[in-house]
Amino acid sequence: MRIIAENRKGVLRDIATVVADHDANILMISQEVFDTGQYADMAELYFEYEPSPDDERDKLLADLNAIPSIHEVKTYPPFGNIFGSRVIIIGGGAQVAQVALGAVNEADRHNIRGERISVDTIPLVGERTLALAVDAVARLPRASILVLAGSIMGGEITRAVERVREAGIPVIALKMAGSVPEHADLVVTDPIQAGVFAVMHVSGKAVFDIKRVRGREF
Repeated sequence: MRIIAENRKGVLRDIATVVADHDANILMISQEVFDTGQYADMAELYFEYEPSPDDERDKLLADLNAIPSIHEVKTYPPFGNIFGSRVIIIGGGAQVAQVALGAVNEADRHNIRGERISVDTIPLVGERTLALAVDAVARLPRASILVLAGSIMGGEITRAVERVREAGIPVIALKMAGSVPEHADLVVTDPIQAGVFAVMHVSGKAVFDIKRVRGREF
């Protein structure tokens, strides 16, 4: 659900109150304030929710539209039905590109059969920058697996890898210098194959399960 509302105090409280009154449960939420355009100085609120057993959607929409600070309410299919599970690839540009090549080709094979697997990439350099990006993966909606693609990673990045794994997100690392490979769930030499493995693990139809090969190197 996408809501355009005035950017002022109490709007989020009012929306949450209406949703709760309808016995619905908010599962995911994001908010952004527009600087320019037709909605300048207004806020966009997007949230996905679990409806009540009665699922009075029309009444919920009517009650939300009745809030004075709200200007527009629209419903959309949830992101999980559109973009699906996310494969996140972080590291050096050349290695990231090769991992993405394998991941995108494999995702296409699954998506054409009805699955929804998306691939997100960001090439970065610097230990601190990479560590912050790795830590952020645990906060990304629908992030299902992380692939670290680079020549050397360790230190703060390794500690971030441990935190991501503790959050339940498996990590594949390319074979590289540094301590990250020792802390990853799987180490893969060929970057294209690393991308393929990542998508196969995320897929609901593939037979590959990273838990069965955890700690191994290919």
